[in-house]
Amino acid sequence: MDVFEALADPVRRELLLRLGEGPARVADLASEHPISRPAVSRHLRVLREAGLVAATASGRERPHALAREGLEPLRAYLAALDAAAATLTPPVAEHQLDALELELRRSGRRRTSGSTSEGETA
Repeated sequence: MDVFEALADPVRRELLLRLGEGPARVADLASEHPISRPAVSRHLRVLREAGLVAATASGRERPHALAREGLEPLRAYLAALDAAAATLTPPVAEHQLDALELELRRSGRRRTSGSTSEGETA
C-alpha cells in the first residue's frame, strides 16, 4: 500500500495523529472514534501495509505505534514541493505592486477632487 493512498482516508489520518501521541490498542482507538473495532483493525492494517504503523506483541495485547520512518516518502514529497515552489518567482515584484497601489490612490483622489458638477466644464 502506498503512503499517499493510506493517508487518503480521513479516519486513517485521525488514527495516525492519535498514534503520534503514543501507542494505543485497537480497543482504545475504537473507543475514541465512532467506528467499530473491526473497522479500526482494517484501517490499522492498511497503515501497517503502508509502513506508517507498527504493532508490537505485549502479552495478550498488541499496541500500535506510529512508525516515523514510514513518513519519509511524505517528507520527501513535501520537500520537493517546497523546493519547486521556492524557485517560482512572482511575475510582479511586491514593491511594484506597492507603487501601483499608490498610483491608484493618487488617481482616485484626483478624480474625486477634480470632478465637476452638471453643467460645468473642467
